[in-house]
Amino acid sequence: MAAPVLTVSELTGIIKYLFDSNEILRQVYVRGEISNFKYHLSGHVYFVLKDEKAQIRCVMFKNKSILLPFMPENGMRVIAFGYVTVYERNGEYQLYVEDMEPDGIGALYLAYEKLKEKLQKEGLFDASAKKSIPFLPKNIGIITSLNGAAIRDLLTVIRRRYPNVNILIAPVSVQGKQAADEICEAIKDLNRVGGLDVIILGRGGGSIEELWTFNEEKVARAIYSSKIPIISAVGHETDYTIADFVADKRAPTPSAAGEMVVPEKKQLLSEIAQRKKRLVAAICALLNTKKQEIEYIKKSVVFKRLRSEIDNNRIQLDALMKRLLRETVNILINKKTILNTLAGRLDILSPLAMLDRGYSICQRIGDLKVVTKVEDVQVGQEIKVIISDGHLMCNIKSKEKKGEDKNGRI
Repeated sequence: MAAPVLTVSELTGIIKYLFDSNEILRQVYVRGEISNFKYHLSGHVYFVLKDEKAQIRCVMFKNKSILLPFMPENGMRVIAFGYVTVYERNGEYQLYVEDMEPDGIGALYLAYEKLKEKLQKEGLFDASAKKSIPFLPKNIGIITSLNGAAIRDLLTVIRRRYPNVNILIAPVSVQGKQAADEICEAIKDLNRVGGLDVIILGRGGGSIEELWTFNEEKVARAIYSSKIPIISAVGHETDYTIADFVADKRAPTPSAAGEMVVPEKKQLLSEIAQRKKRLVAAICALLNTKKQEIEYIKKSVVFKRLRSEIDNNRIQLDALMKRLLRETVNILINKKTILNTLAGRLDILSPLAMLDRGYSICQRIGDLKVVTKVEDVQVGQEIKVIISDGHLMCNIKSKEKKGEDKNGRI
């Protein structure tokens, strides 16, 4: 009996039926390495699983891929769960993946998710706890290995963008048993040093095992306790660690951290120059506006009226000044006349003026007492007679009281 002639669709349908009816292929676990990974705009994920001898095409639809706790990437070894069937349009069989986990590190991811959930509940990831990164730090601390590419990338980018900053490096191991303790101690040391504006904690990419140091709880709590803001720059853009969530800022790569921590000096200088020009232009415009306002006010009726009033007040002030001067002169003349009159009267009463008129003053020799009575002197006593142009020394030969004769009779 001759074999039937089948169409392509019929043959493909038979093959698909054989796949779909096979219990093993309906629920299968496949271990392999991801390659040709593609993330479609629809959200579906397409890739190839391969080992040393074979490969199989795989697809994971959006409703499944969004549930993955990690981001698959080329070169990652995984265990995929799903079913195998034929895509009739292309006549190719492929694995429809419903779930997937990294091969051999499922326990690490479980620990990662548990710690992440714990710290999130404690508030270590809260935005309110994040410290702001200074716009232009003067002193930067870097915690990383001296042997990796991260330190070279960081220094190159920072020096290129803004060479005026000071950099303090705290060398540590970034993987291995001792790495977590070294990183914690380095964070404490840089905080004790003081004067730093920001710290970059970084390392290059690697597998989840190599990056596991940055998923340890002690490292997360050391980052959270730092008084200095910390930028986490661990691995590649698709790598997320606990340190990224706790840090004040996450950089997708060490190079990106260098660009994030300092602005570009040339751009700053250009911006300053532009702002200076705008400021000068704004000031000139403001001055011109004020000048126009002043000219408008000067030409306004109100200003002219005020100016007229000021001119009138100036004239009145001049008149008042002249009047004040005239009145002051008259007052001074009157006062001078009164003063001369009083001086004349005083001169009349002056003893010196009396001497000029022929009067004299007698004083006793010894006590210089002025003789006003006959009883003030004795016969034979010397007296001093003061006249207008000098004095006379006299001796009393006799004395006679008014109303008495020489013999003392009245």
